[in-house]
Amino acid sequence: MKRIAIIGCGGAGKSTLARQLGVMLDLPVYHLDSLFWKAGWTATTASDFDTILYEILSKDKWIIDGNYSRTLDLRIREADTIIFLDYPTHVCLFRVIKRRIEYNGVTRPDMAKDCKEKIDAEFIKWILDFRRKNRSQILSRLGNFEGEKQIYVFNGPKELESFVNTLGFIKER
Repeated sequence: MKRIAIIGCGGAGKSTLARQLGVMLDLPVYHLDSLFWKAGWTATTASDFDTILYEILSKDKWIIDGNYSRTLDLRIREADTIIFLDYPTHVCLFRVIKRRIEYNGVTRPDMAKDCKEKIDAEFIKWILDFRRKNRSQILSRLGNFEGEKQIYVFNGPKELESFVNTLGFIKER
């Protein structure tokens, strides 16, 4: 596990998992949100984003968290491990609301400078539609790499916690 792509719905815990695995496995962590968004929620151009992403993907070790479906196939192809947090919608919604309260008026650690935490109708709709619109496509894309990559699909936080605990045990040995 040296090149890990973490994907899943907003609020699933991608960034938290990335930071946790980064410490456990001593790997650099890259959050796609902080690469895409500039100060004040200004979007990076597609070509600039691609340049940044290609530079990261060319490295020997990384953890990249985020969706950005336009570049998902590229990240899957370059990763040796893919983790899909396939959580129920209500879990993701609860976590997004909790995150909004926790980071009220400030920027999260996985975001670009001056991107204060916010929730808008478009983001809520994306979360509500994620499983219906994206889940089967993601699973299909992952299926194309079965047997070539380590692919983990977790259906809830307890499954993920057991997996992370196992990694901690392996790291200590």
